[in-house]
Amino acid sequence: NILLQDELSRLRSAEQQNRVLRELLNLRESSSVPLIPVKVVAKDLTGMSNSLTVSSEEDSIRMGLPVINSDSLIGQVTLTSGKYSQILPYSNSLFRISAQVQGTRAYGIVSWTASSARELVLQFVPQTIQVEEGQLVETSGFSNQYSPGIPIGEVTRVEPAEGVETQTIYLEAYADLSTLSEAFIMDFEPDSTINELLEEQQEIF
Repeated sequence: NILLQDELSRLRSAEQQNRVLRELLNLRESSSVPLIPVKVVAKDLTGMSNSLTVSSEEDSIRMGLPVINSDSLIGQVTLTSGKYSQILPYSNSLFRISAQVQGTRAYGIVSWTASSARELVLQFVPQTIQVEEGQLVETSGFSNQYSPGIPIGEVTRVEPAEGVETQTIYLEAYADLSTLSEAFIMDFEPDSTINELLEEQQEIF
C-alpha cells in the first residue's frame, strides 16, 4: 500500500507538471509579445520584502521587464546577473502597478495589502464607478512599463475609502507564488516617445 501510494503521488505530481507546461506553451504561442522562459530557483516569501530568483538560458533579460505565468502577473525584474534574475513579486511592500477593472473606466494603482499572501488592493478609483465582486483586474498599460491586459486578480470586495471620494477595491491575485516553479519574462519594449516626453517634463519641472 505504501508503494502504491507513493507511485500515485508521483503520477499526480507529473500530471500537474504536464498541465502547467502545456498552459505555458499555449501562452507562449498566443502571446503578441516575445516571452522568455525562466525557472524559479529560489524564493523568499516570508516577510514584507519578498523576492524570487529565476534562471534563464537567454541573456536578453533587462531590468524592469514584466514576469508572468499562465495565470497572471507575477512581478517585475529588478536585478540581472548572468543567467540569473531577481524578481520583485506582487507580494512585496514596494510593488505598485497601474491597473484597471476590465471593461470599465475604473483605473487605479494596485499594491499588496500584506495581510495575506495573495490579497491585493486597487486604490484611487472614484466611488461613482460601480465595481462588483468577481470582476477581473488587469494591467492598464498607462505606466509604459507593462503591456496592457495582463490579468492580475479578481475583485473580492469593495469598500468606500474613509474621508475621500474614492473606493478601496480588494482582489485576490490569480497566480500562487508558493507553488510557482516556471514562468515567462515578457520582452516588452516601452514606447520610446512616451519615455522621452517624461524625461523632458522632468527636466522642465
